[in-house]
Amino acid sequence: VNLKTDKEKENLLNYLMPNDFVKYGLIPEFVGRLPVVGILDELTSEDLKRILKEPKNSLIKQYQELFKFDDAELEFTEGAIDEIVSITMERKTGARGLRSVLEEIMLDIMFEFPSMNNTKHFKVDKNLVAKAKRSKIA
Repeated sequence: VNLKTDKEKENLLNYLMPNDFVKYGLIPEFVGRLPVVGILDELTSEDLKRILKEPKNSLIKQYQELFKFDDAELEFTEGAIDEIVSITMERKTGARGLRSVLEEIMLDIMFEFPSMNNTKHFKVDKNLVAKAKRSKIA
């Protein structure tokens, strides 16, 4: 493969062919059984934010729906979402790690919220996420 630009050199794995694996030591019988090469890039913080917010059944929408069972509204600030993404990226757990971080933050809130009298709105902000990080996550 003749790579001319720096961008091509940066994404070198995208140009691998099955015979490259044979050349560097894998036996042809093994490579023949797995003829497709799939390269996965690490998710960016913007990707993780989109995963948290955009899908029809996103994690944030799931928690908001749970709060509706108590006739309440749950709101996540952009700062809270940024902090959740930051914690996930520190752990290097990808999209699946978003759920565990959110569960650790929301567990106490979900148990305490119903006993809060006359409260129909709960806001998760950056300070709340940072406090949960200090007490449980880190």
